[in-house]
Amino acid sequence: MRKLPFSKPWIPAALVLLLVAGALALTTARSGADGPALWTEGQKAAAPAAPSWVTVAKADTPAVVNISTTQVARNPMLPGNEDQENGPGDPFQQFFRHFFGDGPHNFQTHSLGSGFIVREDGYIVTNNHVVDGATEITVKLQDGRQLPAKLVGRDQKTDLALLKIDAKNLPALAFGNSDALSVGEPVMAIGNPFGLEGTVTTGIVSAKGRVIGQGPYDDFIQTDASINPGNSGGPLVNGAGQVVGVNTAIISGTGGSVGIGFAIPINEAKTILPQLQAKGRVTRGWLGVTIQPVTPDLAKAFGLSDGKGALVAQIMKDSPAAEAGLKAGDVIVEYDGHAVGKESDLPRLVAVTPIGRQASVKAIRDGHPLTVFARVAELPEAQQVLATESGREKLGLSVRPLTPEVAQELGVPDRSGVVVAEVKDGSPAAEAGIQPGDVIVQVNRKPVHSVDELRRSLAAQKPGEPTLFQIHRRDASLFVALPAQG
Repeated sequence: MRKLPFSKPWIPAALVLLLVAGALALTTARSGADGPALWTEGQKAAAPAAPSWVTVAKADTPAVVNISTTQVARNPMLPGNEDQENGPGDPFQQFFRHFFGDGPHNFQTHSLGSGFIVREDGYIVTNNHVVDGATEITVKLQDGRQLPAKLVGRDQKTDLALLKIDAKNLPALAFGNSDALSVGEPVMAIGNPFGLEGTVTTGIVSAKGRVIGQGPYDDFIQTDASINPGNSGGPLVNGAGQVVGVNTAIISGTGGSVGIGFAIPINEAKTILPQLQAKGRVTRGWLGVTIQPVTPDLAKAFGLSDGKGALVAQIMKDSPAAEAGLKAGDVIVEYDGHAVGKESDLPRLVAVTPIGRQASVKAIRDGHPLTVFARVAELPEAQQVLATESGREKLGLSVRPLTPEVAQELGVPDRSGVVVAEVKDGSPAAEAGIQPGDVIVQVNRKPVHSVDELRRSLAAQKPGEPTLFQIHRRDASLFVALPAQG
């Protein structure tokens, strides 16, 4: 197993690791005119200066659950499934094929993790990477009951997932206010590190607003409370026992805690979870700009007094930004009444904007301030692709348009093609070795520039013929063939 500088504290059960379990508070869900709330709000009172961790642990631990999953994994010894680092010609893999054969195409793996109850009727929060690709999810409660869980919704961009079990009168955790956290404030992490259930560790808030390269909406709480494999999905709580974060990642050269852990701010989860409950996914606002940080040299070149704001590098055609009159070279310093201090502030602000809202955008252009109004659209999400329009077997692909920023991130030179967002386990696409992040540039030797163009190419394919994809992966271009479908 490769060790990365940044890793999510999650590990297979075969290695006896658990995912963050967690959550705190003996409160029950409140009810309103529109039905019960998804979580219980915490009290407005500030956390005590010297929290009683004994009291907090006793009150909150009953709401922490253990999550175990079953997943289908591809055999890395099979053609098309080779280890990405060693490649298809790796002698080690050839040795195993020669003496042991290819073996089964798929095999089951198991993992253990954590979550915390947020409503007394069985709603549970965890990390998306805890349940990603799971074919079965089981939740173990503190009273020893083991219940099957349904995946209500998940969001890959923020690494959050919402589960539901069939149970009543459960202890639920109260949500606090992560914006009110102060650096140096004491916090507690609750989870199942290395399979050790109900473990609590304490520390302080080391920093806020950390961007660690995990996605476009990075805004992590950093803590030195010990977070280890098995803590993923568990709660980070304040001295009042309120959840202020969802533990999700660590920096480690050994796989264990070195005092640098990260949690998703609970205020971010508050905007995500109701959408996951209602429709299983998240709808985000879209402005249609590619942005970059304002470095000291760029600030000087653009005649800015400081390095605050987000520099617009590109405007997408027919986007809300284009219609509002924004231009490349503008520096956005305020969005919808919120200051944009740095480049990473803007995506989060736009994402939570209601679709169709007329948002004010203040920018600096040629040294002069200007204000425009942009009607926010919905961020394009992955679209399912069928083998043909007549409804034959699915290829098992979800794709999305290749935006300029994604093309730059993936290193696609001409910015043409569509991005593979997800690949269903056991599907024809998975068997052929197609992976999330691959960019499909051709189908059956014809260029692909959009999702609709890909769908038309597949629909025009004759029955019984294999499908030939040309894909861009990292710095390489390769062909992948899928057997004839149906």
